[in-house]
Amino acid sequence: MADEESFEEEETGGEEQDEEDEAEPPGDEEQDPEHVEGEEEEEKVPPNPLTEDIIAESLSLLCKTGDGLSHAYVRLDIHERGVTDISILKSFIHLRYVDVSKNALKDISPLSALTHMLTLKADENLLTSPHLEEMPFLQVASFSHNRINTTEGINHPMLEHLILSNNIITQVTGLDAMKLTRLHTLELRGNKLESTDGIYLPNIKNLFLGANVIKRVEGLGRCTGLTTLHLRDNQLENLDGFTEDLKELQYINLRGNLVTSVKEAAKLKGLPFLRALVLSENPVAEEDDYRLEVLIALRSLERLDKDEFTDEERTEAEEIFETRKAEAEAAEAEAKAVEEQEERDREAREEEERERLEREGEEELVREASDSDGLEEKVSETEEGPDDAEDAANEPEDEDEDET
Repeated sequence: MADEESFEEEETGGEEQDEEDEAEPPGDEEQDPEHVEGEEEEEKVPPNPLTEDIIAESLSLLCKTGDGLSHAYVRLDIHERGVTDISILKSFIHLRYVDVSKNALKDISPLSALTHMLTLKADENLLTSPHLEEMPFLQVASFSHNRINTTEGINHPMLEHLILSNNIITQVTGLDAMKLTRLHTLELRGNKLESTDGIYLPNIKNLFLGANVIKRVEGLGRCTGLTTLHLRDNQLENLDGFTEDLKELQYINLRGNLVTSVKEAAKLKGLPFLRALVLSENPVAEEDDYRLEVLIALRSLERLDKDEFTDEERTEAEEIFETRKAEAEAAEAEAKAVEEQEERDREAREEEERERLEREGEEELVREASDSDGLEEKVSETEEGPDDAEDAANEPEDEDEDET
């Protein structure tokens, strides 16, 4: 186990990085993507297949074989040998720790025969794909500084640490969460990613995406186990996309982006365990009271950039927060009172309007009733006729005649 651990540290360049400085690991420096593409135009490398003599010089670490019945050398280091072909390695099935970095390899498919392989370092070659047949025990694989343009073909069930930095990858596809259940660290520095979308790995813990051209944080909500996120030297202008699903996220490095407003920091307040944030080399870091305003927005934060918050800063931030909170509550109460008064005024106006309409309606009914009575009288007079009027006029004369 000690040999394996020391090898892993060597292969990854000591990935126990200082979170504050985020120093790039040795052999994983940022590289101009145009330079990577330009290598396509280099002169063709003359064939130089790996030989048994080179292998004999490069083997070490004698161990028991997997069946325990014999011994074999399990470490092979052929880095910087100018090798173009490693077909001969198909027969070295007991190899566990393999370093083929700094050669001129375009094809590493012969390594698929090494079913006991635990770690692979294939940096600084001419690879365009990291594809290997499923390796049942592979735990660490490094393919930095190649010409790789895809993340397809990585289906190793025991893989824990994958390095694809300084290639020409434009998007992440094909990383199957059902197969990569043990993958805890993924490094994609120095590629051409424009978005974080495609990384749907619930068990991932550490994600290194620095030195890309990322403009949007997308899809990270599916990385529910993420604790450390490096996004330095990208093109982020806002901090949208940090959802509450990132409930384990503790450290975010956003150094060297394009964030201009401290209000963007408030978009991170849904991250309950966020303790350290780096925003240096963003325009926002030049604002007055930058540290204080970030702490007011993220009161559980312990460190901003390289410096922990002092007790004095915390006290001042808490006081300002409480003052603003009280002012906001007072303003909200006042706005609510105004709204309620406006509602009462509206209801009063509606009531007055109803009463007016009712009065007008009653007056109209009275007028209609009055007009109806007058019309009935006229109709009644018309129905009496001239004969009735004449008879009525003659009646007194008849009475006089009777008296006579």
